[in-house]
This record gives sequence, C-alpha cells and structure tokens, in this order.
Amino acid sequence: MDRRLFIKTGALAGVGASVAGNMESSAAPNTTKAPFIRRGVDDRSVNLGFIGVGLRGRSHVGRILKRNDCNVVAICDIDADAIAATQKTIQKAGASDAAVYTGDEFAFEKLLERDDIDGVIIATPWLWHTRMSVATMKAGKYAGVEVSASNTIEECWDLVNTYEETGSPCMILENVCYRRDVMAILNMVRREMFGELLHMECGYQHDLRAVKFNNGSQPYGGGVEFGENAYSEAKWRTDHSVYRNGDLYPTHGIGPIGVYANINRGNRFLSLTSTASKARGLHKYIVDQAGEDHPNASVRFKLGDVITTVIETQMGESIIVSHDTNSPRPYSLGFRVQGTEGLWMDLNKSIYLQGKSPEHQWEDAEEYLKQYDHPLWKKYGETAQGAGHGGMDFFVDHAFVESIKRGVDTPLDAYDAAAWSAITPLSERSISEGSAPQPFPDFTRGRWMTRKPVFALDDEF
Repeated sequence: MDRRLFIKTGALAGVGASVAGNMESSAAPNTTKAPFIRRGVDDRSVNLGFIGVGLRGRSHVGRILKRNDCNVVAICDIDADAIAATQKTIQKAGASDAAVYTGDEFAFEKLLERDDIDGVIIATPWLWHTRMSVATMKAGKYAGVEVSASNTIEECWDLVNTYEETGSPCMILENVCYRRDVMAILNMVRREMFGELLHMECGYQHDLRAVKFNNGSQPYGGGVEFGENAYSEAKWRTDHSVYRNGDLYPTHGIGPIGVYANINRGNRFLSLTSTASKARGLHKYIVDQAGEDHPNASVRFKLGDVITTVIETQMGESIIVSHDTNSPRPYSLGFRVQGTEGLWMDLNKSIYLQGKSPEHQWEDAEEYLKQYDHPLWKKYGETAQGAGHGGMDFFVDHAFVESIKRGVDTPLDAYDAAAWSAITPLSERSISEGSAPQPFPDFTRGRWMTRKPVFALDDEF
C-alpha cells in the first residue's frame, strides 16, 4: 500500500481468511464506509488530546509543545498531581491551559466527545490501552497508543476490527523502530546487504526491579512497595509479574524486527513457543532490600525471570525474543540480524559482511551505521536531540502528527499493534502448556499477501 493512499483504498483491499479460529471476531472489513475525514484541522495545526499524563504521558506533551503545528487541547488523568504537573508544563511553554477531564476512570469518554480533537495519545496502564484505543477510533479520531497495545488475543481483534469498521487509524507508538542504529540497519536490510534474512534476535533485557518496587521517595528507585502504596508504574505494573508468566513487554524488540521482516506486508508470524525460567529475582530483591519479614517477601511472583520465545515466520525466518527484567544486568535489546551474506549484532556493536569484512573477523559497525544513516535521521537528527530515548521519541510523535496533518494512515498501524502485542498472551499460553507451539492469528485476514511495506520509505515521516 502506498502510504499516501488511505486505508479504504489500500489496506482493506484483497481477500483472505483468518486462521484464528474462535478467537476471531465475526466482524468483516467495512469497505463501504466513508474514509476518515479530519475535522477542524488545517495545514498548520493539529489539535491533540492526551489520556494519561503521568511520566510517559507528560513526556509526549512536552515534545508536542515544542512543535509549531500542534495544540494541546485536552488532558485526562485520575491523578490530580499529574494534571497539575501537566498544566505547569503547558504554561511554561506559553500555551493556553488544556481542558481537564478527571474524577473517575471513564472521564476519558467525555474528552472523546469533543469535536475539536483530531488525535489522542494514550499513555495509561496496560489494561486500559485497548479499551481507550477502541473508544478513540469509534469517536472518529486518530489513536496513538503506547506499548503494548493489547493484553489478550480478544483485545488484539478488538483493535483490528474497530480499525477496519471505522476507518480511523491506530498507531502503536513503538519508539525503538526509530532508533538511529536500528534505522541504519533497516536501510542496509532493504539494500540486501545481509542477503536473504534467515534469523533475528531481540528482546527487552532491562533491570526494572527499582521500577517495579518504588515507595515514591524518588522517581525511580527506592523501597520495595508496589500496588496502592507505591509510586508511578509500581502501582500497577508489578501486579502483572504476580499473576502472569509470559513475555509481558515484547514490542521494543519485535517492532524493529517486524519491520525488517515485512510482517503484515508480505510476511507474517506463523507460530511461537515460549519457555520460562524459574522466578527468583523479585523475591530476592525484596529480601535483600527489606528482609524476610517484610510483607511483600511472602508474595509469590509468577513471572519467570527469563522468558524465551521462538517465532516462525511465513517466509521461513526464525526469531528469538527475550524478556529479562527481574535480575541485575545492563540494558540491552539484544538485536541480531542475520542473512545469507552476513550479520549485525548490537550488543557488541559488531558487523560481518561476506566479501567486505576481513575473513572470519568482526568489524566495528560504527562506520557502516554512519554510511547508511537513514534519511529521516539525516533530516531530523539535530531537531531530535534531547527528545528522549536518544532522540527516537521525537520521530514516533512526528510520524503520528504528520499522518494526521496529511490525512493518511499511520506507518505503524493496528495490524502491527495486534501482531506484536499478541506475543504476550500466546507466550503465556505456550508456557502454561509446557512450551507447546501456538499458532498466530492472521490479523490481516490474508491481506499480508498484497500489502506493501510503508515504514520510513523516505525522509518525511
């Protein structure tokens, strides 16, 4: 699909049956519904609403306020302190206060009733992502949802079915797809410098113990509390580790790999198997920090310390996805891209290209990354400085805004959100069944065969 053609003339074309069985909704693509029409937007400004203005939500607000083509119209959060901090950020930027929606968990529905909002950025706890994205699309607005987008297979279908029925775009805000080295490697993959892709690796390998337990004494780190007595993400994120055993956070790794492998656009995930190690890290952290008599020392955490998932694709590639957040370790997403002509690994910043590299010797990848720097980074790299996560946060917000301005579909869409997020519930099921293979639903209903790559094909967005 040409990115500049809208969803109704491209992404919904073609035929195909789902292999999801009873997981699939009975809804069919609504190919007769009129295309989404922007309301109250001209070429100079986009009106945005924000649902969830905690630490992550406020970072989005801050970046949007630096643009001269956007207005922060409305904000929603149940936390009065978050609302106050966001209004202060808006005032410092010299903008008018945003309309506030708060008071209960469904206050966001009132925000969505406004007819002067063109897009909504959703940065709330995970269990609300799909519900809020679906409501946003049904309200006729662009939805930008933080990762992961869904928690269950049913929620994945909710995203896809609503996207198809309403024609309202939904972008998964996966910022790592825009990491500078990741995009340079994308440039090399598309030039077939690694040959035909064979195998890829990725993951979320990040010591989050100080995030999962936090008593509020500082933004990150301190204490062993979680739940109502905790601060920020520790209020809700740690509960997932208590009750769930699977890859809870796959998209930072699988997003870039999905783009490399043209998932949903000429390729798709076929099946996965997942295995969990024993669960020791979170309990040990509590005991080491507060002793065996602390009440949380009696909590039995279900999440294995290391989750390993192996995915098979339609085109025959293998992908290993790792989730490792409960043990002491440096941060790494563990990327490896291997083809018939060579490979790149980000952990040791190395590359080997047959016929170019010294035989059987790694090369430092830095010169290749500079030579094949993606046009988007060449154009916006200076602007992106200081935008968060090494600048890649600028690009994900930029793509969302530019899609709204141009009235086109987003470069990462609801099919991507569903396919990437489905790894979580499928990995849980595989682990619970003794690492049994799990088939992936075909969320495109066969349209992966005719859809064309669109992500970052030029230097615009």
